[in-house]
Amino acid sequence: MSATAVHSLWTMAGGVTSAAPVEKFKAPVIEYTQLAPVLIVIGVAVVGVLVEAFVPRRARYYTQVFLTVVALAAAFAAVVGLAAGGYGTTKAHIAAMGAIAIDGPTLFLQGTILLTSMVAVFTFAERRLDPASHGKHVDSFAAQAASVPGSDSEKAAVKAGFTTTEVFPLVLFSVAGMLVFPAANDLLTLFVALEVFSLPLYLLCAAARRKRLMSQEAAVKYFLLGAFSSAFLLFGIALLYGYAGSVSYAAIANVVDGSVTQIDPALADTMGNDALLLIGGAMVLTGLLFKVGAVPFHMWTPDVYQGAPTPVTGFMAAATKVAAFGALLRLLYVVLPGLAWDWRPVMWAVAIITMLGGAIVAITQTDIKRLLAYSSIAHAGFILAGVIATTPDGISSVLFYLGAYSFVTVGAFAVVTLVRDAGGEATHLSKWAGLGRRSPLVAAVFAVFLLAFAGIPLTSGFSGKFAVFKAAADGGAGGLVVVGVISSAIAAFFYIRVIVLMFFSEPKADGPTVAVPSPLTMTTIAVGVAVTLVLGLAPQYFLDLASQAGVFVR
Repeated sequence: MSATAVHSLWTMAGGVTSAAPVEKFKAPVIEYTQLAPVLIVIGVAVVGVLVEAFVPRRARYYTQVFLTVVALAAAFAAVVGLAAGGYGTTKAHIAAMGAIAIDGPTLFLQGTILLTSMVAVFTFAERRLDPASHGKHVDSFAAQAASVPGSDSEKAAVKAGFTTTEVFPLVLFSVAGMLVFPAANDLLTLFVALEVFSLPLYLLCAAARRKRLMSQEAAVKYFLLGAFSSAFLLFGIALLYGYAGSVSYAAIANVVDGSVTQIDPALADTMGNDALLLIGGAMVLTGLLFKVGAVPFHMWTPDVYQGAPTPVTGFMAAATKVAAFGALLRLLYVVLPGLAWDWRPVMWAVAIITMLGGAIVAITQTDIKRLLAYSSIAHAGFILAGVIATTPDGISSVLFYLGAYSFVTVGAFAVVTLVRDAGGEATHLSKWAGLGRRSPLVAAVFAVFLLAFAGIPLTSGFSGKFAVFKAAADGGAGGLVVVGVISSAIAAFFYIRVIVLMFFSEPKADGPTVAVPSPLTMTTIAVGVAVTLVLGLAPQYFLDLASQAGVFVR
């Protein structure tokens, strides 16, 4: 093409743009007060990174623990303030230019994540369980995470008494992503939140002080499989954008319902193409079901739970599930309610194989952390029964179950950190034989958590299971309830087996000891027991709270 032709094209294009009215750039409107919980956590996480750079090493641990607890408490206070201001009910709306939904489920889940994380952080800060090394107290994390396991640099770091205090800002970044994840109101915000909370978890999983190679293997597995699930999610987002011409939840829901009025000419060929909707929706669901740990996307769960440092396992098992189920609920109830006839049968199948798979495989486990991992997979199936109900009771029952389950989980993993032998935590089930005679209080507390997992009456597990099964039955999923009850019976077998092992077996002479923790871990376990019993004995107030919070803003 000649230079003159190019020039004439350019002048013609220029003429068109100059003739069109120039729109003024509108400044984005951000409601900072309503985003306060997220902003507080992210702000303090950034300060935590600066602490690593500028505060002397001996003062870092105390500074980071103080900052982390204050950040989570302040963010929780902000959530309570928003709820008291009516943002969960009458003032529920879409904030941050359509990116974030501030409504009942958002505030309920954010509050649950913040409280669970605060209780979990106490186990991160625990420094009395391992014997002191070279006169210095040590925690569950590697002296220097960057050094090769067994190398001279690692030995020098241990001798110098180093600790990986970077875990605290990493936890805060992860919590910030989890706060946004269930509140996301468009698919890109959902994806960014997923990455923000996943990447710190991959690092935290690799930072164990003992069994470092196993810990690093767990982190690599989690990272690779997490990258696959993120790719599925992103591909699904692209297909849904092609289908609806928008990544906004409301816009996609309008195209699914057929109530869209304006069609973008650039997308006229693909818009409303059902193949894009079905494949894109399935891929986004795959990404979310991976995070939830539902079968058949559960393969990372037992390996990662076993290999990661136990405080990280407890945090991840509780908080990630809450965030992921929140996002899953919003996607199914806000974006794809018009597609319920298509997704309900698929979710039925996933829920059934998740409940049965988790419960049956857990029976064969010989490691307490792997057993709890398969237990968490079975629980994901029970919660999915509530998701499938597609009624307001379904939403509130899932919210209640997530709140109850998260505290039991953090408490159970905190107890696991106490049972130790010369190699660190004694997680093999044979080591737990006779624990009830050696340390009756610790065994009794663990038994309370196991009974809650089994769903025995007078524990939070029973109230939660009853709520989701009732919602599922009312929503026309009676068959799921039958499978759920059978799975619960199978699961009860291996929980009771551990209790029998602890109280009715002879303790071995060379068995593990129960370490005496600091008030930090004691607080974590005490809160877990208190929540388990309160939600079991008097659940009504919290069920009412969940039902008030169970309305999504559209």
